[in-house]
Amino acid sequence: MAPSSGTAIVDVTNYDLKQAPWHCDQLERGKVLFFSHVPFEFPDADREFLLSQKQTGSRFHKNISYRPAKDILKGVDDNSPDRERMNAIMRNFSVAVTRFIAQFLSPYAGKMKLDFASFRPLEEQGRDLPLHKRNDLLHVDAFPTRPTHGARILRVFANINPSVGRVWNVGEPFHDFLPKLMKVKRIGPSTSGVGRALAHMASKIGLPVPDRSPYDEFMLYLHDWLKENSDFQKNAPKQELVFPPGSAWMVYTDGVPHAAMSGQYALEQTFIVPREALVTPQVAPCQVLEDGNYVPRVAV
Repeated sequence: MAPSSGTAIVDVTNYDLKQAPWHCDQLERGKVLFFSHVPFEFPDADREFLLSQKQTGSRFHKNISYRPAKDILKGVDDNSPDRERMNAIMRNFSVAVTRFIAQFLSPYAGKMKLDFASFRPLEEQGRDLPLHKRNDLLHVDAFPTRPTHGARILRVFANINPSVGRVWNVGEPFHDFLPKLMKVKRIGPSTSGVGRALAHMASKIGLPVPDRSPYDEFMLYLHDWLKENSDFQKNAPKQELVFPPGSAWMVYTDGVPHAAMSGQYALEQTFIVPREALVTPQVAPCQVLEDGNYVPRVAV
């Protein structure tokens, strides 16, 4: 059963590759694209292996992350007998998703950057996390250690749980909610230009300091501000989506406020899509912020 119909979601299970520009446009405008089944290769044996792992004790951390560029697996102890198999599964998953996205979203092919992948084995509901790390509060994504400088964050998810759906709340897209929010309360970080300049210099000489643009600083601030703001969490328009077992979906998580309310056993792959690859760049968060003079213009 597909998620209930609504403005936030588009069922693309029976997709046509000729519609790739339209798929990109829908994503960029804040839609969640939904598949009733995983549209890329993911062997049953890999799924069963992941479901068989017990994420308790010392062998695994809360999430297992994979960094494709360096073929590095995080969250699995080095001495675990399952480490090699887990690494191979995550590598193959990342390759399969990337191959699919290059066709399904062909305007991005050869332009997007492959980012991290993850396996999320824990039940989301009831997790005891600090406020800014909670997944059940509406937020837009921003990466503290991986600034995008105006590029967009596209994430592809698969619910491999055999019997339970993954429940999300999603809000209005960035180009709708942010201007309204700014009319009520102009928000933004207080990071000084001097601080940004020092960070830029440090990154250029090889020090491990993220070289963030004003856009990145704003998005990090907004991520935290949305989670801290009880009025936004309570009163902002939102829609509940239930992603059934075996389904997959993709969304620009920098442009759609989202919250994972419940669910266990999900896979995820992130891509960074540069502004020059976008088919509808006028609704990109960076463009919205620049047009509203909320942040200085970021060079493409």
